[in-house]
Amino acid sequence: MKKKFSWRRAAAAVVLVPLLAVTACSAQGGKPADTGGGAGGQVADTPKIKVAMITHAVAGDTFWDIVRKGAEEAAKKDNVELLYTSDPDAGRQAQLVQQAIDQKVDGIAVTLAKPEALKDVVKKATDAGIPVVSFNGGMEASAALGAFTYFGSDEKIAGEAAGTKLAAEGFKHPICVIQEQGHVGLEARCAGVKAKVPGTEILYVDGKDMTGVQSTATAKLQATKDADVIIGLGAPFSLTLQKSVKDAGSSAKVASFDLNAELAQQIVDGNVVFTVDQQPYLQGYLSVDSLWQAKRGGFKVGGGQAVLTGPAIVDKSNAADVLKFAKEGIR
Repeated sequence: MKKKFSWRRAAAAVVLVPLLAVTACSAQGGKPADTGGGAGGQVADTPKIKVAMITHAVAGDTFWDIVRKGAEEAAKKDNVELLYTSDPDAGRQAQLVQQAIDQKVDGIAVTLAKPEALKDVVKKATDAGIPVVSFNGGMEASAALGAFTYFGSDEKIAGEAAGTKLAAEGFKHPICVIQEQGHVGLEARCAGVKAKVPGTEILYVDGKDMTGVQSTATAKLQATKDADVIIGLGAPFSLTLQKSVKDAGSSAKVASFDLNAELAQQIVDGNVVFTVDQQPYLQGYLSVDSLWQAKRGGFKVGGGQAVLTGPAIVDKSNAADVLKFAKEGIR
């Protein structure tokens, strides 16, 4: 998922599995340990609580490593036992939320890429008195489903930011590649691009099959000789699209959404025009920290409004600075 500021273990739970616990306690009498690292300082002396984070991550998408790192660092700081699971299938993701409810967790952070499939189980959570925050996807549905705040990017605004950048650089015929049809955030990104560059075409691919992504994009580029830029909606996809451009003998440039170290290096080297970063580390960190704040003091971060972590444009002008953070796994 502005200017408020700007934004692997993505292991998919193919079947329901016990939630993976990442605890912040030492073995010395159960007292919280000073974990150091990115969290820094002392661990909270508040009673230990249990927070479930349930995402729609697809295995191998490094984006979710960054989300999870932020969540784990907040958990260390806040004396939280973090239970992380994921499944790209919306029905199974809903079952994972139910599993968290059954475990009587103290808070739930959930992505709402397909909100209709999750609305009933999120209501069950709030009816059970479990505070819920959403992040990364489903901003428009978040409050209606009962989450007290949303952390992420307004994806339509992010798409418009990308479109404005493309138009300013003279691109007229982008191909915007959506790796999961029906994902509200991804659809909004491409819609935002098209709003600023009307010649934009949408290409749907199966994000679970990277070989298929490459071949489908190659065929599209071969058939669309006047395409001048192809846009991936995640770093691994954009890196794959570079191969498609080469395979197709196309002159199209590559632009992207999201970030990892390899993509940042490609921007530094001039091989990718830019990316639109939603700062996923903050999404993970703030989701866990806000649930801890809700438990310790009844605080509701955001005042009922979304807390935006993006978009931030990373291009040749700032990619070298961003790269050092990407190598640390926090960008």
